[in-house]
Amino acid sequence: MSRFMNEKYAGLEAYTPGEQPRDQQYIKLNTNESPFPPSPGVLSAVNAAELEKLRLYCDPACTELRAKLAELYGVKPENVYLANGSDDILNFAFMAFGGDGVVYPAISYGFYSVFAALHGVEAEEIPLEADFGIDAEKYCGRNKLVVIANPNAPTGLSISLDDVERLLQRNPNHVVLIDEAYVDFGGESCLPLLKRYDNLLVVQTFSKSRSLAGARLGFAFGSEAVIADLEKIKYSTNPYNVNRLTQIAGIAALEQDEYYKENCRRIMENRRYTADALKALGFTVLDSKANFVFAKSERIDGEALYLELKRRGVLVRHFSREEICQFNRITIGSREEMERFIETVSEILEEIA
Repeated sequence: MSRFMNEKYAGLEAYTPGEQPRDQQYIKLNTNESPFPPSPGVLSAVNAAELEKLRLYCDPACTELRAKLAELYGVKPENVYLANGSDDILNFAFMAFGGDGVVYPAISYGFYSVFAALHGVEAEEIPLEADFGIDAEKYCGRNKLVVIANPNAPTGLSISLDDVERLLQRNPNHVVLIDEAYVDFGGESCLPLLKRYDNLLVVQTFSKSRSLAGARLGFAFGSEAVIADLEKIKYSTNPYNVNRLTQIAGIAALEQDEYYKENCRRIMENRRYTADALKALGFTVLDSKANFVFAKSERIDGEALYLELKRRGVLVRHFSREEICQFNRITIGSREEMERFIETVSEILEEIA
């Protein structure tokens, strides 16, 4: 830290993104990216003519993209908010709705604690249950912003729609933010509850199921008043936060929604294959509803497996936190990638036997 840095940020622990090494060619199963390319419509929409228009500012209201999302999801445009990735939305939500503090699971998306510290929001972290699940009752009546990733990361486990509704009913004077980054891989969206609860904020992303992680495009659904709050912060910081090419790519992706639904189906099939294969090797595998699995083996230390896989050209995500350090999070890739992953794990286990 330089001598010019504001001292209030001295103890800030920044979020650590998944590693992106360049030293060799890897099978990348560590950052929950899609193994499939964007749809053909996206590739053709981002063309030379549109690149020429980069000299012009983009539409700060994302008018066409917002209308497409509203139509696809059955809401009004006023219920839709767009941003530079879902992280941008989470950041603004902590600013806008965290005045009385925030509560979230102790093991969940790592950015929650970073945003709380960044904005001086008092944070309460609730431990997961023994089975790594979330007990919704522990988040009721907290009188704070409630943030739940559903499905959760890195466990992949989900809570029910009934649980989400209970959170909304029991926290009527505070926003309940449901982070649905992975919902398209077998989870159940709570979007239908928006018609009955004005304190619901549903956050999703184009990064995972729509193969646009590099484009940085997130979206949220909420009551008109909640969306207006987010818009106020956006227009007070960076009104052009969704660039021209990203808006074009997002519109084209929505127009070919069936392509992405088919990709999600294939990923779920590959997830089932991977979970079954790991279980056959003696692993404990949580019942994931995301595009990854969370698994551990009694035969090898979690970090040791991660390091040995990396040495052999396969990247997975390992977390050093004590409660989960024996687990690794494995992104679901193509069938060929998952077969190679299983082969590599089998080789490692055979060698240490």
